Amino acid sequence: MTVRRVMGIETEYGISVPGQPTANPMVLSGRVVTAYATQQGMRAARAGWDYEDEAPLRDARGFDLARGAADPSQLTDEEDPTLANVVLTNGARLYVDHAHPEYSSPEVTTPRAAITWDRAGELVMREAVRLLAVPGTPGVNLYKNNTDGKGASYGTHENYLMRRSTPFSEIVRHLIPFFVARQIMCGSGRVGIGTESQRPGFQLAQRSDFFEVEVGLETTLKRPLINTRDEPHAAADRYRRLHVILGDANHADVAGLLKLGTTSLVLGMIEAGAVKDDLTVDKPVEALRRLSHDPTLRATVQVAGRRTMTGLQLLWNYYELADKWLQETYAGELDSDTAEVMLRWEEVLTALERDTMDAARQVDWVAKLRALEAFRDRGGLDWSDPALRAIDIQWSDVRADKGLFNKMSAAGRFERLITDEQAAAAVALPPEDTRAYFRGTCLARFPHEVAAASWDSVIFDVRSQPSLQRVPMLEPERGTKTHVGALLEQADSADELLRLLGTTGRSQS
Repeated sequence: MTVRRVMGIETEYGISVPGQPTANPMVLSGRVVTAYATQQGMRAARAGWDYEDEAPLRDARGFDLARGAADPSQLTDEEDPTLANVVLTNGARLYVDHAHPEYSSPEVTTPRAAITWDRAGELVMREAVRLLAVPGTPGVNLYKNNTDGKGASYGTHENYLMRRSTPFSEIVRHLIPFFVARQIMCGSGRVGIGTESQRPGFQLAQRSDFFEVEVGLETTLKRPLINTRDEPHAAADRYRRLHVILGDANHADVAGLLKLGTTSLVLGMIEAGAVKDDLTVDKPVEALRRLSHDPTLRATVQVAGRRTMTGLQLLWNYYELADKWLQETYAGELDSDTAEVMLRWEEVLTALERDTMDAARQVDWVAKLRALEAFRDRGGLDWSDPALRAIDIQWSDVRADKGLFNKMSAAGRFERLITDEQAAAAVALPPEDTRAYFRGTCLARFPHEVAAASWDSVIFDVRSQPSLQRVPMLEPERGTKTHVGALLEQADSADELLRLLGTTGRSQS
């Protein structure tokens, strides 16, 4: 296994109305989703979400949480007809998650593709903001960030398909130390220390202060470093979907590539039983915060109870383990995606070790810190100054002419891996090498005949059948252009497609 595996990113966007701090975020989020879906016409607006195979209370540790004991935020398998929820032609899901509009990317197989379709989500949200900018109204602003700085945090979740046979205890053991240190490469930076920014200062990651336990099922309360939700959205006897909830929303392409790519490599080593070193971190929740609170990167953590390491040293250990494993497994003959991740991993760690500011073109928190320090120097501002918090929020504004990151990126201040044209194409088109191709193309070709869809199904409403027809897709790497492209081109209707597939699906009562 290399960096290539089925993966995806879910991003909840911060939302506000200028001058209206008490505006209802759920209502606002619904407006965002509805505005975009309506503009897309029937292609997006008609198809809803298929909840049949959702199982949010199934725990990877071998039990199901009782519904009566679950927090309402965990019951994501219950349809709420008052909340907007649509499927897009690129295979993504756009919906209201709690009090935020969320874009869940389609399944992809490489870190570069994950960044591409995540960037497409930014364009979707930017278009929604434009549509809601009605003259005479304050409009709606959206932010690709993870906290409002006042105590609320919202997620950017990653998903990785893994082998079911991999012991979950091994995943926990080897991932926790990596996650404690990963923020050094992939944090988005934040003004304020503590969940409510109680102390002035700057830290590496936006989410680190919001985690309370090492392992758990919840995502909004008692947030765990390792989420145990066992909801594979695939053949459950073969696959596990690792749901990662502690990452930040990245703007910088290189940081995003490293977030997905290095995590996939560590998972590959875990699956192969290749992590031989004991890198267990003492008190990992505390260690996560300690590293995040130190932009000098000199803070240390206790490893395996007997030695101290900086976060950089811990990441170098994982890099060396990955490099050795890849050399032994592939004899240096790496695919281009894996070679790119390994090269970038080494380059960024080297730059951070030499001088953190040398990584400003690749790492979000470094670039943000540099910009904030410039503001501080010009205005003589202390870290407690509210102007710096405002700049922090403005950094993540999705609008091209307002977001500080977007303006700096347009000026060439960041290293881009994905072109604007590639991101724009991904707004409408699905990836071709996963089942997202079938889902998205069906929405584009047969918008009036797709009644609903989910990650592992498409439900058709065709005249020739007395009931809805559900086509299951439990293998994420089937339903690709190679598998079904010719059939989709040949079919003039969903009815014809079902006939060509040799099935009438599974009847829905």
